[in-house]
Amino acid sequence: MNKVISAAEAAELIKDGDTVATGGFVGSGVPEALLAAVQVRFLEQQAPRDLTLVYAAGQGDGKERGLNHLGEEGLVKRIIGGHWGLVPKLGQLAFENKLAAYNLPQGVISHLYRDIAAGKPGCLTHVGLHTFVDPRVDGGKLNDAAQEDVVELVNIGGQESLFYPCFPIHIALLRGTTADAKGNITMEREALTLEALSIAQAVHNCGGKVIVQVERVTASQRLSPQLVKVPGILVDAVVVADADEHMQTFAEQYNPAYSGEVQVSREHLQFEKDIRLIMGRIAAQYLQLGSIVNLGIGMPEAVAMAASEKGTIDQITLTVEPGGIGGIPASGLSFGATANAESIIDQPAQFDFYDGGGLDQAFLGMAEVDREGNVNVSRFGTRTAGSGGFINISQNAKEVYFMGTFTSGKQQVDIHDQGLTVHSNGKVRKFVERVQHMTFNGRYALSQGQRVSYITERALFRLTEQGLLLEAVAPGIDIEQDILQQMDFAPILADQIDVLNLGLFGDT
Repeated sequence: MNKVISAAEAAELIKDGDTVATGGFVGSGVPEALLAAVQVRFLEQQAPRDLTLVYAAGQGDGKERGLNHLGEEGLVKRIIGGHWGLVPKLGQLAFENKLAAYNLPQGVISHLYRDIAAGKPGCLTHVGLHTFVDPRVDGGKLNDAAQEDVVELVNIGGQESLFYPCFPIHIALLRGTTADAKGNITMEREALTLEALSIAQAVHNCGGKVIVQVERVTASQRLSPQLVKVPGILVDAVVVADADEHMQTFAEQYNPAYSGEVQVSREHLQFEKDIRLIMGRIAAQYLQLGSIVNLGIGMPEAVAMAASEKGTIDQITLTVEPGGIGGIPASGLSFGATANAESIIDQPAQFDFYDGGGLDQAFLGMAEVDREGNVNVSRFGTRTAGSGGFINISQNAKEVYFMGTFTSGKQQVDIHDQGLTVHSNGKVRKFVERVQHMTFNGRYALSQGQRVSYITERALFRLTEQGLLLEAVAPGIDIEQDILQQMDFAPILADQIDVLNLGLFGDT
């Protein structure tokens, strides 16, 4: 019954042309030892070749780790991924048309695993309508090599939906904490459970092989059977990884607050007063007490800082798309993990909640905004970041706040007790005539009754039927010079443009 093999032996189980699904979110739950072994085998044997890679969330450090191990020409021929920003080696191959590249919403891919497991024809959902995923736009295709259609527009009961067909998956590369001799997997030291169960069920029911990386094995599980996240009946092989290839996240070897072993205090947290914190303070004014909130990666992380600073963070519930509910979301290469979480649920279940309208508010990043309120966070020139969970979240939260500096690049904006002074703007404008990539559709959002706002360090806009309405500016800002002259289009000016509270810019 012993299923333990080496990472090299696990890599030998993958055949040319297989479809491989991997678990992970940034660095949490990433089977680093397995991915590294696949790379080593390919470099030594030129096998396996021509794989199809499927993954829901970004899995990498933006350099060498995670799915970057698979960035060898010939190893992968096709990718259906939820996020591309952390896997530049695969992104470069996609840019050179050396593989067929697709980007589908993170939540859709996580739900596809369940649909494949259940033998369903596909995933039917509204998520992705009127974005680049919609077949009337790009159909999720990122390059010329992507010729096959992976999403269809259908009409059910007079309502438009998108249909994402199922496909067989032959190999699962997953991660847990402890395995017993039968292959039962617990995740007591993992930050997230993700979609490990759904992937394992899908691959098992497709007749494939489920391989799980763990940090230890035991003769039999001593923990409650309720804590077994992947039953042994689904597991074909177990690989015990060294500690350096089994970090809890790509930033931390092990943080017991992420697994619920300890509670950490917020009293020691210190915040540097910079543009990021200023925007967090502005955004925190809009937090509704008692609301359920999602914070995106990057700039929106400052909302949690500001809410902690003013003592209101315990009066809202922060969530992150891979499954964390409550607590303090982590940042950087630990993003996705949560300290002091009240609950950690599977990623597909979290997206059920999001897609059904469970979020009261969402604070997300923005790279480009156009006159109709459309937002791009997924493609910039030759660089593709992908959407991740952005489309699921932005299309379904009751209120959406997009956050970002007014211009991109090295802008110089001084903060003082009287407000802001803009000395120089970044070289790239964020408020453009037309976005390069449609990650969020403003008109569709308004038709669905969403409230949409845009927060920068110097100006606040709200989306209306007539376009972007300038509602408020920071003290010290010259509307003509610092705002209107830095936009490619003219926004609507409110009859009374408010000046933001001076207390947001002064010392706390």
